[in-house]
Amino acid sequence: MPRKHFRKYLPDHQSVRDHRHLRHFGPWLRHPNLWHLNRHSVAGGVAAGMIAGLIPGPVQMLTGAILAIVFRVNLPVAMVTTWYTNPITWGPLIVAAYAIGSLVTGESMGRVTEFEFDWAGHDWSLFLPSLYHWFLGLGETYLIGSLILGGALAVLGYGAVQLAWRLYLLAYLKRRRQRRNRP
Repeated sequence: MPRKHFRKYLPDHQSVRDHRHLRHFGPWLRHPNLWHLNRHSVAGGVAAGMIAGLIPGPVQMLTGAILAIVFRVNLPVAMVTTWYTNPITWGPLIVAAYAIGSLVTGESMGRVTEFEFDWAGHDWSLFLPSLYHWFLGLGETYLIGSLILGGALAVLGYGAVQLAWRLYLLAYLKRRRQRRNRP
């Protein structure tokens, strides 16, 4: 199982418990599912990461960690899964979330204003406030679509991990049976 490969990168319980920055969170970080690699914990970590990945802003990994602690699923997997949102995938995800939200709310896609920023100008300190105001303009349509898209991605991610784990296990058992039946 590839678990053996990944185990060398995961911390053990004692190192997490003794880490000087994490010592204060000790009781919350001691649940075994937060660090074990089993089918349900990893699938739950992927689902938590998929939901947290759609949160705008720099708190995606923190949200993934909080969701992993609350639902007691694999914490490193939840944090790493949030990386599916990046500068390349953000645009299509925003459009998809807004399209889903417009289907639910009945609002037209034509209402979205173009993101206005003076790219040639040299005042980059206005970029983040401009982006923030543009997001606010998307409003509840984007929020509803983002929640639905996050939920759907979480269900698909959970199911994909469960299926892939099961298929890998069946192939492993088949190979083991063939090795045993050889003369």
